[in-house]
Amino acid sequence: MANTTPAAHEETANGHHGQPLTKTVSAASNASHKRAKSFRQETAKEFQAREKHPLAGHFGHLTSDQESAAHEFRRELSEKGLYTPASEKGQASHDDTTLLRFLRARKFDVPSAVVQFSDTEKWRQDTKIEQLYDTIDINEYEQARSVYPQWTGRRDRRGIPVYLFKVGHLNDKTMNAYAKSTSHKHSTSQVAGSSKTPDRMLRLFALYESMTHFILPLCSVLPREHPETPVDSTNNIVDISGVGLKTFWNLKNHMQDASTLATAHYPETLDRIFIIGAPSFFPTVWGWVKRWFDPVTVSKIFILSSNEVLPTLEKYIDKKNIPKKYGGELDYEFGMLPNLDDDTKQLLSDLQHTTESGWTIGPIRWVGGDGPGARVVAVGSENGHKRSKVLALPDHLPVNHVINGETGVAPLNFSDTPGTLGADLTAVKKAKATSAKPLEVNGERSNGVLPEATVNGQMEALAIS
Repeated sequence: MANTTPAAHEETANGHHGQPLTKTVSAASNASHKRAKSFRQETAKEFQAREKHPLAGHFGHLTSDQESAAHEFRRELSEKGLYTPASEKGQASHDDTTLLRFLRARKFDVPSAVVQFSDTEKWRQDTKIEQLYDTIDINEYEQARSVYPQWTGRRDRRGIPVYLFKVGHLNDKTMNAYAKSTSHKHSTSQVAGSSKTPDRMLRLFALYESMTHFILPLCSVLPREHPETPVDSTNNIVDISGVGLKTFWNLKNHMQDASTLATAHYPETLDRIFIIGAPSFFPTVWGWVKRWFDPVTVSKIFILSSNEVLPTLEKYIDKKNIPKKYGGELDYEFGMLPNLDDDTKQLLSDLQHTTESGWTIGPIRWVGGDGPGARVVAVGSENGHKRSKVLALPDHLPVNHVINGETGVAPLNFSDTPGTLGADLTAVKKAKATSAKPLEVNGERSNGVLPEATVNGQMEALAIS
C-alpha cells in the first residue's frame, strides 16, 4: 500500500527508504532541526484532521465559532471599505468562497485575516490584476502557461481540478526565452507599469486569475459528491523526473517567488501536490527546496516512489482521469490543451462545436454564476485588439438548487444574522448533483431565475463561487 504521509511530516523522504532529508552538522542546525520537528508533529495532527474532514472550514461545513468569525470578518471588511455586501443593486464585491479562503489561511483569526485580505486588495489595485487578465496578449498568456502547472481538463474524486507540471520542461533555453519575453513592454507592462511585482510574476498571476475566474467556478457547477460546497482548490501532479541538480538551483527564484506571492494573495487554493520521479539526490535537495514554501504548503506535499505513484493517485483520482504516463488512462501530456471529461464537454457543448480543439487559447472568464445567465467568455488581447467573445452558453447546469430541500444548495452570501450559514446548510451535505432540473426554494419550483432566496426566514442574495 502506498505511503501517503505528506513530506512535511516525515523525518525521511517518502519513497526513499529512510534516506535523511537533511543532515545536521552543528549545534545551531540541530536546534533548528528540533524546532522543525516540533512543528511537523503539530502539523501532522492538523493533516490527519484535514484528511478525516476535508470540508471542515468550507462553505456549508462551518462550526458555530467559524460562522461567528465569518460574520465578524465580513463586518470588519465592510467597515474598512474592503467589502460591499450584496444588495438590490447587485452582488457582493467578493464571494463567500474567497472570504472563507482567507479565514482558513489564518485559522479563523479575524484580525489576522483582515490584514492579509487588506494587503491582497492593495496588491490587486497596485498591479491592476483584473485589467491585466482582461487585456493580456493571448500569446503572452500561453507562453506563461507553458512554464507553470496546467489544468489537464480533469477532476479528482471530489471534483477538484487536477493540474500537471513537468519541471524537466523548464530547461535553460525555455526559461531564458521566457525571461526575454517578459522584458518586452507588451500588455502586461502597460497595465502594471507602477507595480513592484515583476512582469514574469504578473503573467503567473494571470494564470491564477484563470483558476479563480474560470476553472474553479466551472468545476463548482459540475456533478460531484458535495455540490453544496464550491470548489476552491486544485490538486497538482509535479513530475521532476530527469531534472538535474543545476536545474533545481536555477529554478530557485522562479519557484520561490511564485510560492511566496501565491500564499499571500491566493491562500488555500492548493489541496495537494504529488511529486513524481524524484531523482536519487532529491532527499538532499528537498532539505533546501522545502524552505522556499510556507510550512502549510509543505504539509500538503507527497513525495512518491515509482511503485507508489498509481496506488496513491488512484486513492484521490479515478484512473480514467490520470495521465497514461503515470499508469492511468487519460491521453494527456504536459503542454497539451485540457482534455475535458464528458460532463464538462456536455456543459460546454457550444465550445466543442465552435472551436476545432474543443478549447480556446488565452484567458477565459466564467460569467453569470450558476444561473440561466451563465456564459463562458474569451478575454485578453489578440493582435493588439481586446477581445470579449462569448464561447459557450451552458444553459443546462447539472447542479440542482434546492434550499432546505433534499439535493444541493447554491452558495449563499452570509446573512447579517448569525446562524443561517454553516450548520443549517450541512443538512444537505450528502446531496448528489444530478441532471438539470427546475430550481426549488423551500419546495417551490421556479423558472430558474432567482434574484434572491429565503433561507430560514432570512432574505439572501445568491452568490457566485
